[in-house]
Amino acid sequence: MTTFDDRESAFEAKFAHDEEMMFKAEARANKLLGLWAAEKQGLSGDDADAYALTVIKADFEEAGHEDVVRKVAGDLNGKVEAAEIRAKRAEMLAQAKAGLMKETD
Repeated sequence: MTTFDDRESAFEAKFAHDEEMMFKAEARANKLLGLWAAEKQGLSGDDADAYALTVIKADFEEAGHEDVVRKVAGDLNGKVEAAEIRAKRAEMLAQAKAGLMKETD
């Protein structure tokens, strides 16, 4: 293999790793957001976990995270503005990324 091939393989491996980590971070952020929203709805325990799973699944409806925001906003029946949900999700994404970084250290 040439140096170019080695560099290309390393770049592809890093790209795949970064994409996998981002996918995991997004899923964790959606779970945390789901648990937050479940608490707002008075759910706890297994019910909260089950609801969080529906939030994770909602992210597969379309690209981006607006599908998650719409779901949570709809489920909260206007108790929380979409802007607050987006801000909470951004906070949860930062927490999820930090958690993943600690796991890989």
